[in-house]
Amino acid sequence: MKRSLFILYLCFAVFSLQAQTTLTVNKSVKQHKFILNEVGYLEDSSNRLTFADIRKATPGAFKINHTHYPNNVNTGSTYWFRVKIKFDETLDNNSIIEFFDQTTDEVTAYMPDMEGNYIATASGAKLKFDNRLYHHKNFEFLIKDTRKGEYTYYFKVKSRNLVTVIIVYRTLDYFVRYALNEYLWYGLFYGMILIFCFHNLLMFLAVRRKQYLYYVFYVLSVGFYEMSADGIAFQYLWPGMPLLNTYGNGIALYLTSFFALIFSKQLLQVKQKSPGFNKLINTVLAARTVYFLYCLLLSPSLFVYKFVEVIPLSIVFITGLHIYRKGFKPARFFVLAYSFLFVGFMIRALRALGYTYFLPASVSYYSLSLCFIIEMVLLSFAIGDQVRILRREKDAANAETIRQMKLNSQLKDSINLELEQQVQVRTREVVEKSNEILGQNSIIENQNKLLVTVNKQLEAQAGEILRMNVLLEKDNVQLKTNIGKVSESRALSAEMDFKEFSAEYPDQETCFKFLAALKWKDGYICTRCQNTTYCAGRLPHSRRCTKCSYEESALHNTIFQNNRIPINKAFYLTYLIYCTNGSISSHQLAERLSIRQSTCWTYAIRIKKVMQEKKRSKKKTDQQQGWSTLVV
Repeated sequence: MKRSLFILYLCFAVFSLQAQTTLTVNKSVKQHKFILNEVGYLEDSSNRLTFADIRKATPGAFKINHTHYPNNVNTGSTYWFRVKIKFDETLDNNSIIEFFDQTTDEVTAYMPDMEGNYIATASGAKLKFDNRLYHHKNFEFLIKDTRKGEYTYYFKVKSRNLVTVIIVYRTLDYFVRYALNEYLWYGLFYGMILIFCFHNLLMFLAVRRKQYLYYVFYVLSVGFYEMSADGIAFQYLWPGMPLLNTYGNGIALYLTSFFALIFSKQLLQVKQKSPGFNKLINTVLAARTVYFLYCLLLSPSLFVYKFVEVIPLSIVFITGLHIYRKGFKPARFFVLAYSFLFVGFMIRALRALGYTYFLPASVSYYSLSLCFIIEMVLLSFAIGDQVRILRREKDAANAETIRQMKLNSQLKDSINLELEQQVQVRTREVVEKSNEILGQNSIIENQNKLLVTVNKQLEAQAGEILRMNVLLEKDNVQLKTNIGKVSESRALSAEMDFKEFSAEYPDQETCFKFLAALKWKDGYICTRCQNTTYCAGRLPHSRRCTKCSYEESALHNTIFQNNRIPINKAFYLTYLIYCTNGSISSHQLAERLSIRQSTCWTYAIRIKKVMQEKKRSKKKTDQQQGWSTLVV
């Protein structure tokens, strides 16, 4: 057991002390990618080491890379990489060292010249594009000394993104041939994107279906993202503004996700076929927009976290599967398209982590672009399939409409024939009924003549009855007048109880009306200006002078002025005192009227005083009018 552990430790020590492999180059070597033990690296977490410090570093300061391609694990640190090349013979043509990852912010190469001195050359996504050695999307550094011998090359890499550091040796003629072929494929790729956009834009203008317009925006967003990711946008769109590289990928990814979700909703008819997923997609759209605005306005460094796009793409993919399982056939191409897109994203993610070394370089690097092309083709098939299904359904609906119209025509003909037969039968019945009605009409005419004679007699009788009713009405009016006079006379003279008295003066309106008639029986004269014309005042039965606007109530200058008890009770109290000639006591008045004895006593004194004054005046007319003579 101990022996096994010792052997394992010894192997680990030997592996740890393994020296960095030197690349041997001759005229037959056109290209070589540095992998595994061929790259040494040193992490500078302080970000302060200079090239002079690196040159003075101990031999063990640089660690040997044991992954296929190294990367900057800690994006906050500066990484120094070292490769060694041994030229077996002097090369006639020039060579370069190239870095693949276009999102690297800063790459500074320290290359030895013919005198053995190191010359620093800077490149990267944070520098203007015109500063590069060659106008190419990758970062190239010229090897100035290709004489026979062994050389060490240093590279300082700093990037906020997690980048895969792929260092490639190439001869210059091989680089030119590779770059031409690469840009040819880029031209084909972006040309296909433009063709897809133009075709679907024409389809939108022809059929006015929004899904074509959303598809155009989606394809343009994909092209924009690929240009930003490949460095093509930096080369052709904003070469003098490297700051836009910070925002390009983030904006392009957001637009791609946004229009992918909108296009998917429209193509799959999510709102009608799956309201639950429609709400989920709307929520993802809102959340993705908030995250994008936060990154854009507050923290652009968060744009590097591209994995967030997996969430909206997964939602779209699951939505397509769900709707396809519900029987919507155009979703089959949609699901297949996003399956390829997921494969492309997985390969791109594995390449970023350095796990695609087993795949050909063209496959791992251009996998996402190829999958985008396949996805666009399949999505076009999905749109066309939907149009075909809609057209097939429309043709079926038209055929069904024509068939239904034929059935309706046949049904109409049969109904018309049946109606004609029924009309004939009904016509015969109507003729027979008409003959019968004509016979009955002659009988009715004879009866009408008899009724006319009877009506004339009834009219004569009605006239007589009307004349008698008029006479009776006159008698009734006279009778009511006599009854009223009798009741009034009785109220003015003979003694009645309060119930009988209230029947004559039931409420305040009647009492005020009686007082007004009694007070102004000889005509109205204003007490201020002696004017004789008036109009109605605000109080019941009060009168207002039309000249001085003085308003006088019915109670003014009567025995009831400043009255504090109900007016009808005040009437009855005056009536009782008058009928008893003042002999009734205040206690009896309080009992009959349900009023306090002190109030009755006060009123009795006032009324008795008026009675005494009236007796002294000895007016016969007052005696004939009864208790009302005490009022005014």
